[in-house]
Amino acid sequence: MKQQLNPRFTVLLLFIVLAAVLRIANSAQCSPLANFTPIGAMALFGGSYFKNYWKAFGLPLLTLFLSDLVINIVLYQGQFGIMYNGWYWIYGIFALIVWYGKVLLQKVSVKNVLIAALIGSVSHWLLADTSVWLAGGLDLRTNLPLSQDFAGWLQCITQGFPYMRNFLAGTLAYSALFFGAFEWLQTRYPKLAIA
Repeated sequence: MKQQLNPRFTVLLLFIVLAAVLRIANSAQCSPLANFTPIGAMALFGGSYFKNYWKAFGLPLLTLFLSDLVINIVLYQGQFGIMYNGWYWIYGIFALIVWYGKVLLQKVSVKNVLIAALIGSVSHWLLADTSVWLAGGLDLRTNLPLSQDFAGWLQCITQGFPYMRNFLAGTLAYSALFFGAFEWLQTRYPKLAIA
């Protein structure tokens, strides 16, 4: 007996793949805003709609990994190696954002998506920039290593703020697109809704 594709899973997976394509396009500088990517929205979306934990975490993380490979190998031609320094921290932060989608978006609403996008973006900013500071990142004003004290941490957080602002804007815009489109599709095509 031939097994049929689950239409809900197929459409959700297409949204995840679309996010990867949009991320690659942003990395190819098809967007004037650095870090205006759909990866935050993709993590929240996957966490919210995939009820199975391995799909909720695995598919967005796999998509992030595959898009990282394309970006690092094809776009940057291996300039930074196959993966960038500290990638494991970013993947851990990304898994945390998936978890926010699981916990905060059990009921999808505009308010809940806004709250999850804000919490996810601020968490990404603080945790990612703290990992840069801990790894001896550079002070962009002087091109010298950041001091390993509160002032150095604060400088690292401050210089990362424009990227967080763009990450938040991307997360909000793509969340509106992804969640809005899928909610609309579920009303139009009841097979997409959970039974």
